Amino acid sequence: MNEEVELIQMEAEDSMKKSLRHLETELSKIRAGRASINMFDGIMVEYYGNPTPLNQVSSINIPDARTIAIQPWEKTMIEPIEKAILAANLGLTPQNNGEIIRINIPMLTEQRRKELVKQVKNEGEEVKISIRNSRRDANDQLKKLLKEGLSEDLEKDAEIVIQDLTNKFTKEVDEIVDKKEKDIMTV
Repeated sequence: MNEEVELIQMEAEDSMKKSLRHLETELSKIRAGRASINMFDGIMVEYYGNPTPLNQVSSINIPDARTIAIQPWEKTMIEPIEKAILAANLGLTPQNNGEIIRINIPMLTEQRRKELVKQVKNEGEEVKISIRNSRRDANDQLKKLLKEGLSEDLEKDAEIVIQDLTNKFTKEVDEIVDKKEKDIMTV
């Protein structure tokens, strides 16, 4: 029974870690007024009929804090890359000179910053819900074990461990969200 309790605790912790990694991935896509190649993670380009990640059909560089340069491996890819960037709805306008695509990152308005902060907080709240769901699932599994003969003391101790994990990861979510909020609101 002890092994089963430990397994439940490890599964809960793994699930919470995955939720945290998901938050970090999602927040890396939200721009804070500075150029970042992470903004293009997940953008797929039609490459000979197959959707292909942008970073596999071009090199992405940041020549300065407000500019992104995308150099396609093949000149024929310029138009599909531009279409994919526009379709990604990042609020960015690609410009090309026939060889390279440049994207200027505009300064964020105060209103846009507030919208982004709201988006960041929503992402954080979604992850907190996911963490609480992991806690609930683990506690449900513990209750099943209790019916199968697990002692109440062991069940209560395990619930405390899972609650401590929940508190720890919820605090980490708050810290990540606060850091991103400061990043966005810094002009």
